[in-house]
Amino acid sequence: MGIEIIDSVKETIANIVSDYNTQLRHCNYIDIRLGAHHIKSATAERGVSKSANEETEFSLAVKVIGGDEILASGYYGSYIGPRDFPVIDKILITAIEHAYKRAISNASWKAITKEALGVMGNSLSDTKLAEIKIFQDIVKLQCKEDPTNIPLQKVVNESLLISKSIEDLYGQNGYNVIEISTELIRELFISSQGANIDQTYPLTEGFAYIIVGDEYNYDQLGAKGGWEVLDGDNNFKKTFKDFAFELANETVETSKAEVLQASDKEVVVVTDPHFNALLVHEIIGHPVEGDRALKMETAYAGRSWLLKNLEDNQIGKQIASKLVNVYSDTSMNGYGYYGYDSEGVKGKRVVHIEDGIFKGFLNSRETAHAGKESRQRRPYHEGTQYIPVVRMTNTVFAPGTTNKEDIINEVDEGYYLKGHHTPSIGESRENFSISARRVYKIEKGEIIKTYRSGGISSDSKNYLMSIDAVGNDFVLYPMPNCGKGQPMQVKRVGNGGPTMRGRARLTGAKK
Repeated sequence: MGIEIIDSVKETIANIVSDYNTQLRHCNYIDIRLGAHHIKSATAERGVSKSANEETEFSLAVKVIGGDEILASGYYGSYIGPRDFPVIDKILITAIEHAYKRAISNASWKAITKEALGVMGNSLSDTKLAEIKIFQDIVKLQCKEDPTNIPLQKVVNESLLISKSIEDLYGQNGYNVIEISTELIRELFISSQGANIDQTYPLTEGFAYIIVGDEYNYDQLGAKGGWEVLDGDNNFKKTFKDFAFELANETVETSKAEVLQASDKEVVVVTDPHFNALLVHEIIGHPVEGDRALKMETAYAGRSWLLKNLEDNQIGKQIASKLVNVYSDTSMNGYGYYGYDSEGVKGKRVVHIEDGIFKGFLNSRETAHAGKESRQRRPYHEGTQYIPVVRMTNTVFAPGTTNKEDIINEVDEGYYLKGHHTPSIGESRENFSISARRVYKIEKGEIIKTYRSGGISSDSKNYLMSIDAVGNDFVLYPMPNCGKGQPMQVKRVGNGGPTMRGRARLTGAKK
């Protein structure tokens, strides 16, 4: 049984949603998401096959908004199996009733708490959804080599071949893990407001983890496409084999380099697109997520330096150099591509920073209503059974007009950071420390020495304000492991940018 089974239950789901929205007392809204995920994957370590898998998973989720005195939401999510589809109507009715009872209970407790808190209770309000255009649509992202047609043995053989070949590069002084997967993902979204959206996406990726001596690197090549992604049809224009070999060779060379010494003061730093992908992810991507900005993540993930409260925030203020522009765009060919988000909102480009001025956040329909930003929404989830949370999509630094070589040549004394490694971020993302895979010393426009185990640290706003050059060499990278939510959801997103130049302190060994 494959993802096509969803075709047989679409009409049933639409009828159930319509019927129960009117039958349930004090029910304001219902939506149902039904997902199917077919995956083939394999892992090899040090030239030995370690695992292989082929399966199709099914899952569903229900959201209900209801209440008498005040509105609240309730959720239900679960995996289901092939034997559940003949009785999907009973399963969905049970799921709706669970979510409905939770919504009514949440609304009751919200009303009691609001009254008990007195003036402070004014911070509790109805759970309402911002108005949107309602769509009925089918989205099928095409690919050249359908994941369902790729034999599992091909996935196993490719991972094994690459892992064995890398072993020859470092002998007994290293270790590697190679993981490959090719998937087809389908999700149906139906709401009581009339939305009926059926989306299908392929996803293929390769992951490489390399250790040489005491040096390690890891990276991902992937895109929303079929097996052709591993053969070079990707943003890097490389085969996964070449990509993994380059990472392994880099790790061998970097393991021989001197450790970078930390600096006590700011220095000129040039950062490459790969480094800036993680930088924009951490200091812009997460802080512009509306649920974080509205303190919904404070207890377990922190706040946003862009919004203290609805009156005291950075909207309309200069937070970066005039050369800095940042946006999220679901139409770009990256992990953050989609037609509609998990609330049925059509994808679009959302500008966050324009000529250094902060413009706004990403929102769900709930946070958009609370923050009065009705046009900018991006809730998404990893796995249909999870509650959608506000997520960045393809969130990037926009390209500039300067050649990378000129940005480096203009530096009299400074450092060039290539590749991101490990982030450490402040509670509100107001400051950061991010290490690079390699750091080069620049003198009089020339690269003269390579270092390892170094990076930069700075206050987020100060660093963005210091940017005095932005390159034209934009690259969008796959980011496979963005964690958010409680319980944790690990989501694939896209981040990127061009080469940029600013000022920051160096991190590394202390003298």
